[in-house]
Amino acid sequence: MPLRFQHHQLSNGLDVIGEHNPDARTFAAGLYVKTGSRDEDRLLCGISHFLEHMMFKGSTERNWEAMNRIFDELGARYNAFTTQETTGYYAGVLPEYTQRTLEHLGHLLRPQLRDEDVQTERKVILEEIAMYQDEPAQRLYDHLMSEHFGEHPLGLSVIGSNESVGALTRQQLADYFSSRYGPGNMVLAVSGCFDFDEIQSLAERYYGRWKRVNAVRHYTDPTYRQRQVNLIDAKLNRQYTMALAPAPDSADPRRFAARVLCDVIGDAEGSRLYWALVDNAIAEEADFGFQPHDRAGSYYLSLVTDPDRADEALEIARRELQRIKSDLSDIEVDRAKTKIATGIVLGGESPMARLGALGGEWLYNGTYRSIEDDLKTLEQITPASLIDLMIEFPFSPMSVCTLGPK
Repeated sequence: MPLRFQHHQLSNGLDVIGEHNPDARTFAAGLYVKTGSRDEDRLLCGISHFLEHMMFKGSTERNWEAMNRIFDELGARYNAFTTQETTGYYAGVLPEYTQRTLEHLGHLLRPQLRDEDVQTERKVILEEIAMYQDEPAQRLYDHLMSEHFGEHPLGLSVIGSNESVGALTRQQLADYFSSRYGPGNMVLAVSGCFDFDEIQSLAERYYGRWKRVNAVRHYTDPTYRQRQVNLIDAKLNRQYTMALAPAPDSADPRRFAARVLCDVIGDAEGSRLYWALVDNAIAEEADFGFQPHDRAGSYYLSLVTDPDRADEALEIARRELQRIKSDLSDIEVDRAKTKIATGIVLGGESPMARLGALGGEWLYNGTYRSIEDDLKTLEQITPASLIDLMIEFPFSPMSVCTLGPK
């Protein structure tokens, strides 16, 4: 039997979506909120990530110890994340724990926000920021996003700064939470083994009294320009190079073609950058990928090299990006499509793997895409369609940032 999709909306506006897999033996559920660093005021930079920490500090009925202990009692694979535009809270369990999992997710998303917990987590996040500063790739990525997007909110740091996190108050956290974390700006996604009538009933019981929010995401078009910024850190012994260039966004049908193109150019093994840079020992790592943000996508390039070979590696990467516009082969495209199709099908066998795709697609586009939809779209991609894509998005203007001892 094929996977079956169902949708129901509670009276308060909470969307409940489910993809039932008759062959699955596990159940996964997640609450996904359309909010992230791009929705924050610059003075509140990092508040979405701060709230992710606060969710696990307890609700009015359960303290911090219970929030984590109960997940462990359920044998759950659980976690949370914050990105530039989405926050998610999810768990995977055996089907017999469906009711307790949905109940507990409900407590998780109604935090008490106690003053003492705010102070405790502030220290934890400040330590996390310090740890990020010791990670060259993360430090460089944050700087690159800021350079590439400039004043556009996608340039804001997800984790925030010492100044912004240090100044956040409990009232600011509460106000931001009440304005964005509710029906109308949130979806409950479930996948795997479940009864959708039961899911509707449980959602009504645990989330039906939540107040609807009227959160608005403000859209502006980024202004791009060609640039290169070189950061020096004498303590490093490797040179890190990253670059961003405009690409299709999360609603653009060509995002699937962009994924195939990136696989041909910069997959970890067997791609053009691999053979040109890694196999020839010019770079230790060479990656080319795709970030389909909400109305503003990006191609990204990442290189790790010996400091003396950084310029050479970047020049070779630029040359490969130009060469592929004229000599892209059917064999390369077919190989990339097969690899991606295999990943889609394998992911479809895991409720946890499907959960993020379900929640993200609904938040971004208000739609459901089946595995068959994705495979059909993938099959229609040709070298000609990739050439057309590169005409529209020619890997420029490109923002480049480097970090290393030189």
